[in-house]
Amino acid sequence: MLSQFLFLLCTAAAAVNAQVGPAVFAHVIVGNTASYDVAQWQTEIGVAQEATIDGFVLNIGTPLAGTTQTQIANAFAAAAAQPGDFKLLFSFDYLGGSDGAWVASDVESVLSQYAGNAAYYKANGQPLVSTFEGTSNTGDWSGISSSVPGGIFFMPDWTSLGPNGIGQYSDIIQGAFSWDMWPHGPNNSTDDVDKSWQSALSGKSYMMGVSPWFYTNLPGYHKAWVWRGDDTWHLRWMEVLDVKPQFVEIVTWNDYGESHYINDIDEAGIPSDNEGNSAATYVNGYDHSGWRSLLPYYIAMYKGDSAPAIDEEIIQYWYRLAPAVSGSAGDVTGNDCPSSVNIAPTTDSTCYPIDQILEDAVFFTALIKSLPATITFQIGDEDPESIPATQVGLNHFSRSFTGKTGNVTVGIERDGSPVASGTGPAIMDSWPNGVAVYNAWVGSASSASATKTRRDLRQRKRSSRL
Repeated sequence: MLSQFLFLLCTAAAAVNAQVGPAVFAHVIVGNTASYDVAQWQTEIGVAQEATIDGFVLNIGTPLAGTTQTQIANAFAAAAAQPGDFKLLFSFDYLGGSDGAWVASDVESVLSQYAGNAAYYKANGQPLVSTFEGTSNTGDWSGISSSVPGGIFFMPDWTSLGPNGIGQYSDIIQGAFSWDMWPHGPNNSTDDVDKSWQSALSGKSYMMGVSPWFYTNLPGYHKAWVWRGDDTWHLRWMEVLDVKPQFVEIVTWNDYGESHYINDIDEAGIPSDNEGNSAATYVNGYDHSGWRSLLPYYIAMYKGDSAPAIDEEIIQYWYRLAPAVSGSAGDVTGNDCPSSVNIAPTTDSTCYPIDQILEDAVFFTALIKSLPATITFQIGDEDPESIPATQVGLNHFSRSFTGKTGNVTVGIERDGSPVASGTGPAIMDSWPNGVAVYNAWVGSASSASATKTRRDLRQRKRSSRL
């Protein structure tokens, strides 16, 4: 009986190991983690676990020695020590390294050390490996894969090839990841490109990118543009449900320079370019942690639960702090179109006025447990608006702030009583220093936090009477 039990247990374990997804990862720029120790990695893994993220994709650039080598070791030590089954995998960055593209021997060195680690994510029993571009080094990967016992599950980001160009590499890839996850021009997000990638992969695995925002102003790195964020965070998750990819990669956990971070702000990780321009001017004060609050619900739906249990009601909201035309854009363009700064456009190279790219609006998503319920919205001293929730689950809205100033207050009410409420910083009619910032401020409030606040108030009142 014991031998039969062990056989069944091993068979079940092998079956789990052979599955390919679903899984959700967050893209981590290891170059922004130079100040981390193992404890900080553990803290951030814990935060990601609370959001039900399955693992970190460690974006690593050259050189291998120094920060990259140290922080890889710290990350794996933290994953091993942290309770729960949190995984790590590599994305070899062929464009962002200070020593240029990766050479095959260094890639093999990294994989030989970590691919067999218990914390490394396996797909079909093979370590999943990705890239950021590297299309000039495609010939390296057959040898790299053969250097790893059992081979690798290779899913590069070779987005520059486009879906039509990926088929020629079908013999060396097990799938692909597309970096094309932001709307092109003054349009809302769609999943048309994702479906083109899926079709081109002919049944191989697809990793779909989900990102809430994109704004960068680091001219010394040839990056100064804004793409439409607006409703994209919610829309992309709805598109994930439509596409049903094997994997989802959130871009990013901590790329502060491009404004799509969902981690708490780590000031030591905010980059400056080689001309002394610091992203701190548009990152500090722009909290994005609220974008994590609905991830457990989005991820549960993606993994197959069409109606996940709702333990607490949540309202998540985000917006820019002034109209798009209210300050000087400097070098920033609408789209990464050719300019004195943006010398290498990566997608649609058409320039658009920034106020066509961005909507002057507040965007908010409410997770509703039962009907009837009302979402409340107010800017400054304007009359509050009551918006009926239309369904149990997610309810997404946006409201223009054109001509309005003041703090933004949103909430959920039921039977005339508040369930959750949050207030964000004031919308201004212009920027005090005349320089526009196109980053978003993000907030979140929940019924659980509201209950705790009411309980704390009651406790303080009781204490004051003693």
